[in-house]
Amino acid sequence: MKEVAERIRKYLDKDKTGIRKELLLILLQGRKYTTSEIHEILRSKGYEINQKGVSAMIGIIGSRIGIIKSEPGEKKRYYLKNEYSELVREIVEANI
Repeated sequence: MKEVAERIRKYLDKDKTGIRKELLLILLQGRKYTTSEIHEILRSKGYEINQKGVSAMIGIIGSRIGIIKSEPGEKKRYYLKNEYSELVREIVEANI
């Protein structure tokens, strides 16, 4: 768990615009999202990003940090693993 916390902190340290923190806040809501839905939410909050950029961020969070899972279907849906939600919440709130 300590390694995961360090990876999340490093990921957020490189967040120049706040978009990474915003993505984690979206995932903390406990829903399952497609990359299209996440893209729409981020754009509605004023972030300039394309859908490929959202997919890249999801990929990094899933593969390097390991805190999200995907649910197969017509379109993959992504969600935060339950065991990491409190850890992510603490780290994100500390970076506000």
